[in-house]
Amino acid sequence: MKLTRRESLAAIGASAALTALGPLARVADAEDRAAIHVATNTYPWLTFAGRAKRPFQLHSETLLTDIAQTGITGYEPIISSPAECGDLVERLQKHRLEMRSLYVNSTLHDAATARQSVDSVLAIAAAARKLGTRIIVTNPSPIQWGGPEDKNDAQLRLQAEALDQLGAELRKLGMMLAYHNHDAEFRQGGREFHHMLTATDPANVKFCLDAHWVYRGCGDSEVAVFDALTHYHERVVELHLRQSVGGVWTEAFAMKGDIDYARLFNFLSQKSIAPHLVLEQAVEADSPNELSAIEAHRRGRDNLLRGLS
Repeated sequence: MKLTRRESLAAIGASAALTALGPLARVADAEDRAAIHVATNTYPWLTFAGRAKRPFQLHSETLLTDIAQTGITGYEPIISSPAECGDLVERLQKHRLEMRSLYVNSTLHDAATARQSVDSVLAIAAAARKLGTRIIVTNPSPIQWGGPEDKNDAQLRLQAEALDQLGAELRKLGMMLAYHNHDAEFRQGGREFHHMLTATDPANVKFCLDAHWVYRGCGDSEVAVFDALTHYHERVVELHLRQSVGGVWTEAFAMKGDIDYARLFNFLSQKSIAPHLVLEQAVEADSPNELSAIEAHRRGRDNLLRGLS
């Protein structure tokens, strides 16, 4: 199938972007760059609000207004109940934001709660489907957030089985499940990360690559990022984009830094893979403090689009 350049660009970032597309890294002019759909997750906005000591409310009018001012056209919310989706309809339309993906937490390593967690995600997905959502991103919760405990083999096997089952049931809804990584999954030789992507059916469980969590989870290693990409690129349907310099998160996403995103996009382009693009450029204690959340996201979007030219 041959696509014109304009058709290819319009398809970039779509939830069905698994077919052959034109080169991801070739965008000639401003009009073409505007055709690329870029979304933002809510997590970075929470970190900017915390730094500014400002109140933060998920899906609020204030948040969506700020996102719309950046030129970003996609919103990837963190959703915990189906009711949140219904409350979003009018506000998304008002600010001309699409919700092609959403992030939901799940707990799948515990036999007593795994089925309940699967059912909860499915209920959220069914509600979100009406808003045009097609990618459900999840990172199965650790035993304790921020804790040192690692899942044992029995828990990892159970989690992979539940993840695969969830993905199979989402496929029946015409949706995709994308496994998302943080850094903790790379402890103990990365056994949790690798098991989730080797013990599940690629048709059921896709991959939301968060390159910087791979980088940090492997001791600030860009080698690890590209090894993960090499092994699992065929499953990548979404990217969470964050950059750092000297191991510290920058305020705005940039193509150059600790991770060579130009190389990453070129790799995907050569494989005809055009994932959904989601900025997740958060700030931490040692990050520079020069930009507002709006300024940082506007600059990050512009840097991304220029980098694809």
